[in-house]
Amino acid sequence: MIIFDLKCAPHGHVFEAWFASSSDYEGQRERGLVACPLCGSAAVAKAPMAPGLATGSGSSGAALSPADEQKAALAAAAALQKRLLESSEAVGPRFADEARAIHLGEAEARAIHGEATRAEAESLIEEGVPIAPLPFPVVPPGEEN
Repeated sequence: MIIFDLKCAPHGHVFEAWFASSSDYEGQRERGLVACPLCGSAAVAKAPMAPGLATGSGSSGAALSPADEQKAALAAAAALQKRLLESSEAVGPRFADEARAIHLGEAEARAIHGEATRAEAESLIEEGVPIAPLPFPVVPPGEEN
């Protein structure tokens, strides 16, 4: 797997995307399959990225392999998302309505998460409602194994 930072041309949104290889990215981009998750634009290109640097691990100082670095980064991101979700209210498919009501001061200000269609998300963004997609899928409450 390879991770690229991508940037959409219309708005300058920077996002991360994973591909099997560099040629896989190029092929998907040429077919219009790579799109900005915030605005939906297919006009995306690679953004400048910081080089990957080996970091020490434990007392031995041995460098982590790129795969181990990716696993550690994913685990940290998943743990952060879990902590954030634990301190926010699940509103399910009511997300767009609740987010809009909070933004307009018609509902109690609080952290929420839920589901929205692409059209609902685009509408919220156009209205200036601060939203962001979650990087990992969320199992709705009561549907856990």
